[in-house]
Amino acid sequence: MAKTAIIEAHGGPEQFRLIERDVGEPGPGEIRMAHKAIGLNFIDVYQRSGLYPMALPHALGMEAAGVVEAVGDGVTHLVAGDRAAYAANPPGAYSEARVMPAAHVVKLPDAVPFDVAAAMMLKGLTTEYLFHRTTPLTAGDTVLFQAAAGGVGMIACQWARSEKITLIGTAGGAEKCQLALDRGAAHCIDYKAEDFVTKVQELTDGKGVDAVMDGVGKDTFDGSLDCLKPLGMMMSFGNASGPVPPINIGMLGQKGSLKVTRPTLFTHIADPETLRAMAERLFAKVTSADVTLRIDQRFKLDDVANAHRALEARQTTGSTVIEI
Repeated sequence: MAKTAIIEAHGGPEQFRLIERDVGEPGPGEIRMAHKAIGLNFIDVYQRSGLYPMALPHALGMEAAGVVEAVGDGVTHLVAGDRAAYAANPPGAYSEARVMPAAHVVKLPDAVPFDVAAAMMLKGLTTEYLFHRTTPLTAGDTVLFQAAAGGVGMIACQWARSEKITLIGTAGGAEKCQLALDRGAAHCIDYKAEDFVTKVQELTDGKGVDAVMDGVGKDTFDGSLDCLKPLGMMMSFGNASGPVPPINIGMLGQKGSLKVTRPTLFTHIADPETLRAMAERLFAKVTSADVTLRIDQRFKLDDVANAHRALEARQTTGSTVIEI
């Protein structure tokens, strides 16, 4: 039996219920994994609230790290006893143990602790595709990253520095801006005190940035477009402030033949070989210390509702993990 946090209806954090359920044995192509640490992400909030509807009842959670307990027929890249980690569908990480598709799970290097792995898989793999798979970015380019003191942002600041890419971040308040600067942002704009569009234009001598990485959504989308140079790429990869309203596509031409994409991690990692290549690059960044993880909040599985409340209230910085 394994303790598991489920929801039976969409809504607020009060919808969580802890149950004990039988984990069972892995079938063909599956593994059974005992979790050591679980990651908390905004996609969990979207699924709980119903922004991303799902069949209920269902356990939540998209990333975790732990130990493989058993493997089903046909699984060759993992064996019982392996340290492993994942960011994957279907949800179900908010549990002490689970059975899941093996193709979505990667072997975890000994040098990466379980809590670090749980804090970085979804956010780190997201950073990898933003910098390497969405649009060509090379040393000397300039990007704007919205919410640079958040979980993805703190990784992105370091990633940009390691790739010699100039990252301009935004954050709410001087303290959060300093966190982003300490992690490698070249500049950080306090959006509570300054208009970020005006400041970006000042910092780029009126040229704008090559790309914007925006996980905030509704509140920043229009301004983000105004920060791009002609032919620039807008990567809208999240909805922390709510979904982006429909846009008039002709407006992109008026603003300089801009490009807009709404990527998701799960498209990129659908192919197991691509997933493993992305994970190898992420692990290399971490083991070389180009990227270090800040775990600023820790909760127990019994307290997952309060973890969600803190995340939604923008009371978190860096990464948050749920410890088993």
